[in-house]
Amino acid sequence: MVRRQHKRFQRFARDVIIHTPFVWMVMSLVGLWMAFALGLYLAERGIESSSIQSFGTALYWGVAAFSTAGIADMPVSPAAQAIGAVWIVVGSVLFFGAIVATVTAYFMRPLQRPARQIIDTIEYNLEHLDDLSIEELELLKDTTDGLIEHVETLKAQKAGSRGRPQ
Repeated sequence: MVRRQHKRFQRFARDVIIHTPFVWMVMSLVGLWMAFALGLYLAERGIESSSIQSFGTALYWGVAAFSTAGIADMPVSPAAQAIGAVWIVVGSVLFFGAIVATVTAYFMRPLQRPARQIIDTIEYNLEHLDDLSIEELELLKDTTDGLIEHVETLKAQKAGSRGRPQ
């Protein structure tokens, strides 16, 4: 039972990574977070009244600010305030957008490619051959044989249409 759940989780994780924008959006979020934190740090360094005196503090400020936790100190310089304001908007949009886009893409995927759903079902059954009963294996064999016959018919029709004069 635990092994089956582990396989399902692996399949889910693979589907999310391959078929949704999750990885791209997370990489974008991390890259922009570091870029904005660097800009904030450069704009605030050397200002005595600023609480942002290290790159690490700027990174922390970037997470605290866009997560709407409300625990980030406000930058002092006008340039840092502008950088921070843009980061809050962009970071929030990317963070929440990554969640919404991933969930939407994951659940819409079967609707977009019904043929892929058939292939996924076959792959799933092939991954779990040991769990199938004799009756289920026979049904899978019959289905596979029917699929092979269908492919052969399509190939023959395609070959036949090439040889005919039009």
